[in-house]
Amino acid sequence: MTDPRISILVFSLVLSSVFGEILPNFGDVETKFVDYIEQFNKSYRFDVDEYRRRFITFQTSLEVIKSMNTLRTHEDSARFGLTEYSDMTHAEFVAAKLNRNSIKARTDRRSNSIIKETRDDWKSPMSQNIIRYARAASDVDDLPRKVDWREHGVVSRVRNQGLCGACWAHSVIETVESMAAIESNSSVIELSVQQMVDCAENNNNGCQGGDTCNVLEWLVQKNISIQTMKEYPTNNNSGHCKMGEFTNGSQSVHVTKFTCERYVGQEQKVLFHLANDGPVVAAVNGLLWQNYLGGIIQFHCDGSTTSLNHAVQIVGYDLEADIPYYIVRNSWGKRFGNDGYLKVQIGGNVCGIANQVSTLGVDNGLRV
Repeated sequence: MTDPRISILVFSLVLSSVFGEILPNFGDVETKFVDYIEQFNKSYRFDVDEYRRRFITFQTSLEVIKSMNTLRTHEDSARFGLTEYSDMTHAEFVAAKLNRNSIKARTDRRSNSIIKETRDDWKSPMSQNIIRYARAASDVDDLPRKVDWREHGVVSRVRNQGLCGACWAHSVIETVESMAAIESNSSVIELSVQQMVDCAENNNNGCQGGDTCNVLEWLVQKNISIQTMKEYPTNNNSGHCKMGEFTNGSQSVHVTKFTCERYVGQEQKVLFHLANDGPVVAAVNGLLWQNYLGGIIQFHCDGSTTSLNHAVQIVGYDLEADIPYYIVRNSWGKRFGNDGYLKVQIGGNVCGIANQVSTLGVDNGLRV
């Protein structure tokens, strides 16, 4: 059987002869592109126009990758290379994987006391206890040096949001799953992200974007019964809400309390929650994760509130590493980063990770 890469290379040579004046001979770069097409099984391999456009974008990504890797200061620093997103333009990547609609929602909601500095006069359903505990965590020396909730069997498998901009739903449901398992001292059961995509109100817009604090507020105020994924499976599209189709006997989880806090300059409080409560939800700026392969992200993205465009679950940390880091779970499948995870440096609000952090408590009605 003919190696598919040979067919693609022959096609690329034909393309070069057709568009010779437009595309000069790129030599090794085009060979890399042929290998890339095969590795990631790209559908445009024999589409002349698409091939040309993607090749130009691919070259830009190579330059970006080279530039990003020159910033490495340590052998554990973030590494960048070719990923399944490296043939996307900046705008395409934002549209496909990030949550542009959430930026306006977050900044608008600040005046309604959803994003708050930790203080006594804000009384969220869980705030009094959280504020007291967080203030007790003034010194990281009092905390365990390492925490990884995956080791306790309370973190579900990495999922893939596909082209649905529902990172806000994934990160919240992932954390509900973890807290339900911790609360009941049982194995983790997957819950329905699709239910949030289809049904969540409070300025959430399905695959078009949403906000983690908004959906938590909706879950608590409406006392929503979160169904299992088995009952309400994922299809990565916005659809008709089916909540009314479930009976009172359905297994479900309720979020009973939550916080949504800004911990910029106070990241020891994030560590405290991770060590003493469980995984947390965080809004982040994932703009420069397009070509991330592994290692610790230290200074590769803007941390401002207005740059938040993605949401993740933080499942632990490591203070013993040369570069202390959070263990961050993404929702772009296991092909991303370290089997679906990445590492973000602790301190400095890297990628905006401390701008909007949520903890939550649950009433677990699931039967294992």
